[in-house]
Amino acid sequence: MIRERGPLTVAAFMDLALYDSELGYYARAAQRSGRAGDFFTSVDVGPLFGELLEIQLAEMSGLLNSELQVTDFALVEAGAGNGRLSADILRAARGRDPAFYESIQLHLVEASAEARAAQAATLGDMADRLVSSGDAMPASFEGVLLANELLDAFPVHQVVMRANGLREVYVESATNSGTDSGTKRGVLRLIEGPLSTPALSEYLDRLGVTLEPGWRAEINLRAVGWIREAARRLRRGFIILIDYGHEARELYSPAHSAGTLTTFARHQSSGPESPSGAPEWLRNPGGQDLTAHVDFTSVRAAAEAEGLTTIAFLDQTYFLMGLMDGWSAKALAERSAALKMLIMPGSLGSTHKVLILGKGVGTPALRGCSFKVRVT
Repeated sequence: MIRERGPLTVAAFMDLALYDSELGYYARAAQRSGRAGDFFTSVDVGPLFGELLEIQLAEMSGLLNSELQVTDFALVEAGAGNGRLSADILRAARGRDPAFYESIQLHLVEASAEARAAQAATLGDMADRLVSSGDAMPASFEGVLLANELLDAFPVHQVVMRANGLREVYVESATNSGTDSGTKRGVLRLIEGPLSTPALSEYLDRLGVTLEPGWRAEINLRAVGWIREAARRLRRGFIILIDYGHEARELYSPAHSAGTLTTFARHQSSGPESPSGAPEWLRNPGGQDLTAHVDFTSVRAAAEAEGLTTIAFLDQTYFLMGLMDGWSAKALAERSAALKMLIMPGSLGSTHKVLILGKGVGTPALRGCSFKVRVT
């Protein structure tokens, strides 16, 4: 593609490396996380994460039913993969609240055809709850949209500030001599050029962000567009976004002046820089995960511009602790190992944030926000 069209933006490179239907990292496997995969998510800890989310979803369903007479509860999971998280939620609902289970209309949204093909087997005898499975959200729904670690996998543009102004980073093809056969092979390298779209500078201007010379940063235009579309499709209900990221003032600061774009392969993260000069995320396209931290400030602002209300923004630790309120000492002890992974500082609990948005539901006091609404 580079030979045919010229250098690619980093966003276009990521889109191909992650989502190309034949060669993309996510497209070629039904599951990429877990011990046998490249990275670890809250779902990989075991069914506890889904069990806790089910408590919050049941409360939201009850609010929609009692206040707005919404009896058919749409649960839309975006970035659902092979359906493991939804299966954990359904299993918990069937055991704890059969009436809630029977009200659920499940919609799984997933880009990978291979992952979608595995969803029915993952759901097993709960597949009767599945209403739709595809690569796009339902056109209109009432209920909850859930996205766990989705936005960080969207393609991002990368920019760098120079003395003469903001520049965009592009991927181009270079050639070097193969040491074995003497033949030439294509390699990738980074170059800088003018911005591919004025939306990049406008994005930073909206935030009031000024990058210092030499700073690199990622801009996730896809996440902003996605939340706008989600807000329009949700008639009434809630959106729960769980991901790692920061408010803009922290994301675009000296602490992240090298950018946050990185790779995960065999549970090792390369970091945004590489001693060799060429970043690791540029190597082995299609063979490793690519990810960048989420700018929650811009996501929240875009959602509110579409009529959504921010209900809470907090660490996953505090969100899950609110959902555990009232559990017995025995129940907590039986789940102690999984709980440590989900809530302990330095693990998934502090790195992951939870953004809860509502539409047409006011600002209810949710159980997941009952312990502490705090971001570290």
